[in-house]
Amino acid sequence: MTPRRNPPRPLPSPRRILLGGTGPEDVVLDHERRVVTGVEDGRILRVHTHGPARMEQLARTGGRPLGLEVLRDGRLLVCDAERGLLRVTPGSGGPGGSGEGRVEVLVDSVAGAPLRFCSNATAAADGTVYFTASSTRYGLQDWLGDLMEHTATGRLFRLRPDDGAPEVLLDGLDFANGVVLSDDESCVVVAETGAYRLTRLWLSGPRAGRRDTLTENLPGFPDNLSRGAGGTIWVALAGPRQAPLDWLRHAPVHARRVVWRAVRPLRIRPLPVARVMGIGPDGSVRHDLRRPRAGYRMVTSVYAHDGTLILGSLLEDAVAVCEVPGIN
Repeated sequence: MTPRRNPPRPLPSPRRILLGGTGPEDVVLDHERRVVTGVEDGRILRVHTHGPARMEQLARTGGRPLGLEVLRDGRLLVCDAERGLLRVTPGSGGPGGSGEGRVEVLVDSVAGAPLRFCSNATAAADGTVYFTASSTRYGLQDWLGDLMEHTATGRLFRLRPDDGAPEVLLDGLDFANGVVLSDDESCVVVAETGAYRLTRLWLSGPRAGRRDTLTENLPGFPDNLSRGAGGTIWVALAGPRQAPLDWLRHAPVHARRVVWRAVRPLRIRPLPVARVMGIGPDGSVRHDLRRPRAGYRMVTSVYAHDGTLILGSLLEDAVAVCEVPGIN
């Protein structure tokens, strides 16, 4: 369904917590409610947001970490844009931030082809992992090219705990990105960034195996997803929709490629707008929070807990904290 166009509420001014690194693309909370994120140089960091801000290094992937998921045993799933799907056993961390965790590669190829641009992952109670790859044509550095060309080569995979071979559940996705399971694990939802929609695949029940749209025509580019209270799916909008990109969706393929070659050398900065949405299990809009000139660009992840929103960004050198009473 298409969200109602009610005006968004103001997003409170974010408090920045500097990381000593760039690009905390995804943010999650561990079992002790501490923020965990990954940055451009490959480090996985634990961030203490209460009291004096401090960081601990839990591991280094050797690549570029993107999406994260905290497993029941405290280990982490890490989607690395260069190395594939990883499982990380966090190191001791410590005040010096020198902890070196154990990094295992779970999936680095699919059907003999390298897994490129692994983006986001979630895990079911039985250990089954669902994860996305955004594109088979472009890597992370050229993410804009995929959005401009609309290659629709994104995929959703399933990796069962007793089988080392990933299974393709959905392909032809328009820049597959964030992924999350419903509360009862009857369906999995994936963000199609280039199509401004959340796509749902039913895993059990009478609709098992069917694909439909949870919500569409979003006002921006949906990125990472997280699950909140009452079945709410929190959506980070990495940027607002822009008329030229909307036009390109309907242009011939060769025109899209020409435009991308022309703009690729330019340093295009996303607009300074921070926006997140909370979508209910029926596709209704439960929350819509927006702040222009937020001082925090390209919000690629959001995690809600106890009246607080934690934001991450592909570009910023900090995570951001917004106090929003009543949000969970």
